[in-house]
Order: sequence, then structure tokens, then C-alpha cells
Amino acid sequence: MKNVLGTTLKLCSSSPLTGFRRDGFCKTDQNDNGLHLVAAVMTKEFLDFTRSRGNDLSSPNPLFNFPGLVPGDRWCLCALRWKEAYVSGCAPPVILEATNEKALKVIKLEYLLEKGRSTKPKS
Repeated sequence: MKNVLGTTLKLCSSSPLTGFRRDGFCKTDQNDNGLHLVAAVMTKEFLDFTRSRGNDLSSPNPLFNFPGLVPGDRWCLCALRWKEAYVSGCAPPVILEATNEKALKVIKLEYLLEKGRSTKPKS
């Protein structure tokens, strides 16, 4: 599996454990309607934005073993939500090595590069 830079897809986060399959990677399959492909570092601004759009990532949800996210956490975001946040001026930083190349079907590479940074995965 490749990232948006054309190299091997890297781990996004194991703490909190992210990814559609909860394996730490921004992978997808036919069951992932949200396309959880963008490895992002949460910011307060983005968490407030996504809550205002009906997806509260800040609040814990024990039913799904979801701890709730805080600024600085890494999370595999839905490509369309990240793009919506980008257009609205509040997209969180992207971990390019951990962002799935399939995100390029939804988001221009130049947008990801603009918000991108290269860092080691949070474990």
C-alpha cells in the first residue's frame, strides 16, 4: 500500500488506535463509505469544525471503545471531511507518509502538500 508521496504507507497512530480497521493505518475497503484516508494531527479548530458538522470526535464513545480526541492526536480522517475543512480554512496538518494514496481521488496533492508535514508516528 502506498502513501501520497508514492512510498510505503506508514503508521498513523496506535495511541489512540486509528484507521477504519483500527489497525493504526489509513487503509480502506469496500465497507469504508467515509474513505478514512487522511492521516491528520488534530487541532482544536478542526475538532470544533467537525463537531459543528455533526461528527463529534472530541467526546468519548464507550460503545465503540472510542476515547475522544484531543489536539495533537493523530487520526485517519474521511477524505471529504478533510477537504471540506480545507475549503473552510481549518484543515488540520497532514502526515504525508501515513496518508493513503487513494485520498488523491478526492483531494488535490497540492492541498495535502500545503498542510503536510513529515513526522514519526505516534505510538
